[in-house]
Amino acid sequence: MNLKISALEFVQQVQNGNISAEDFVAKTLERIQSIDDKLHAFLSVNEKAVDQARDIDKKIKSGSKVGACFGMPISIKDNMCIKDSKTTCASKMLENFVAPYDATVVTKLKEQDAVFVGKVNLDEFAMGLTTEFSAFGSSKNPWNIEYVPGGSSGGSAVSVSAFECVASLGSDTGGSVRNPASFCSVVGYKPTYGLISRYGLISYSNSIEQIGPLTRTVKDTAFMLNIISGLDPNDNTTMDNKNEDYLSGIDSGIEGKKIGIIKEMIGDGTDPAVLSATKNAISKLENLGATCEEVSLDMVKYSVAAYYTITATEAGSNLARYDNLRYGYDFSVEGYEFNSYIAKARRNFGPEVIRRMIIGGFVPSAGHAGKYFLKALKVKSKLTREINEAFKKFDLLIAPTVPILPFKLGEKIDDPVALFLIDINTVTANLTGKPAISIPFSISNGLPIGIQLFADSNNDKSLLQAAYALEQTVKLPEVPI
Repeated sequence: MNLKISALEFVQQVQNGNISAEDFVAKTLERIQSIDDKLHAFLSVNEKAVDQARDIDKKIKSGSKVGACFGMPISIKDNMCIKDSKTTCASKMLENFVAPYDATVVTKLKEQDAVFVGKVNLDEFAMGLTTEFSAFGSSKNPWNIEYVPGGSSGGSAVSVSAFECVASLGSDTGGSVRNPASFCSVVGYKPTYGLISRYGLISYSNSIEQIGPLTRTVKDTAFMLNIISGLDPNDNTTMDNKNEDYLSGIDSGIEGKKIGIIKEMIGDGTDPAVLSATKNAISKLENLGATCEEVSLDMVKYSVAAYYTITATEAGSNLARYDNLRYGYDFSVEGYEFNSYIAKARRNFGPEVIRRMIIGGFVPSAGHAGKYFLKALKVKSKLTREINEAFKKFDLLIAPTVPILPFKLGEKIDDPVALFLIDINTVTANLTGKPAISIPFSISNGLPIGIQLFADSNNDKSLLQAAYALEQTVKLPEVPI
């Protein structure tokens, strides 16, 4: 059985009776069992997945109404709640936490007969760029297992790239879907802020994070968006997208579109292979009828500093609830007074989470808020004004997803500033609420390179059309795993 099919191909083959959901899910679980020791994409596997797929096959055979996913095996980042399943955030702090409810995206996918095959790895509490900061061990890049898969949604990207599922859900706070998508050669989508509900996503930085799909094709991303997007009464930041069909007209092309090349995202520090791939992508877009010219967003050079200041502040507030009193791990209160107990209990966080919590306590504090936090908010505001001005002239913007190629495990783990700077091309979409997509575009020395396209808020459909047009110009080798 071919596990290397797209989501839409899976649906078509199950509908036509060429394959059964049960067989496909069973083979998927066999694939996970056979290769995941090498890759460590999964933190837990759903033992009921085959039974759930069998029930969907029975519905199909009986002529009952079947959801759009037809038993499709999907993985989900382990910071989203599935009722009665562990949701660990790859942290010792939540190692045994069992979610009491479903996230909205989970509810929507279950209603459409998706089968969740398991929870996948991430940097602890989604704080990281390599998946090396998981308390349960690093995930490995399926293109070369000595290299990082990106993060924080590394397990999601690995599971899709290595054919351990058909699609996955990740969360993107500063590039956490697009970065691993680029490093693992899959499609990663960060939607307009508010397009997808965050209810049931364990919070990192509420004002900018979004759930997004990772898939093998742009059409699959549009298919997933059709299911998981839209208004949710449980999340007041969500918008009514009027049941937009993101698949319809996806092949409209980009004839006559104006595309801005973000000057600050192809400057010093961009790997020559990444720069070459970006120029090639621009050339292909021009051959498809688009007009491309350079545009400057001056605030990009301050975006990483602003991003980490804002997100650390919000993370410090969000993580205050993990005091080990209401829920947590087994650690007796005997022999401690209140403050010393909490200080001791919170040492179960990993180094990256502790680093960001310390920053998050410092930058908004009295005497420092004006110097750091309020300045970061001004950068966010100015960057938003700049990109809004750019979208008055351009339909889309383009840049490399990540300025460098994937690097070896352990290479940058002790250099947080070098790691933070990898976000230079992705944080703009989060700080400004714009949609952005990473498309697999090139392979250099056996390592993937992704190209990123941005659109204005609520123009997700035209962004997917452009991404699909670019995707059709690319033929990449198969992942070697």
